[in-house]
Amino acid sequence: MAQPTPDETLLGLLMDHPQHGYELLETFEDSGALGRVWHLSTSQLYAVLKRLQTQRFITGEEAYSDDAPPRMVYSITEVGKACVREWLAEEQPSSSVRRIRVEFLSRLHIARILGLSQTDIIRHQKTTCDHKYEQLIDQREPENDSIGNVALELEIAQMQAILGWIAQLEVMFTEIKGSPYVP
Repeated sequence: MAQPTPDETLLGLLMDHPQHGYELLETFEDSGALGRVWHLSTSQLYAVLKRLQTQRFITGEEAYSDDAPPRMVYSITEVGKACVREWLAEEQPSSSVRRIRVEFLSRLHIARILGLSQTDIIRHQKTTCDHKYEQLIDQREPENDSIGNVALELEIAQMQAILGWIAQLEVMFTEIKGSPYVP
């Protein structure tokens, strides 16, 4: 399985407003934003921005300031906006623990900053994880003490924990009156 990429997350940040690379990097370093979700170096960020620009998802324009060197300010294109909308509406997100930790949280963050509801994002993730949990339970062999079955039990426990966490999110976001997280 391919590693998650920050492409859609960056596009979502640019959908909120045009930004230069340093501003984007600050979001990925801020533990109150995406700092606990992504570990992105400056070189990785600029490589992704270059790729997104080549793919015509974003454009860059030099901005000049009296007190700073020129900076490239990136803006999202209509093609990029369509990509973000599709990503946010994904009905069958991955049930992999890593992708949930990175992509699901990124979706929630982007939806929040764009002022969009997270209801469907949470519901789709929960449905996918429920389905994965049922598949894992069907594979269970209680009398089997092989390492494969031990690994299966770990997967089951992880999915139980994730489903419990998603249920907590639903309650937490519902209780935060006026929060953009409210489903």
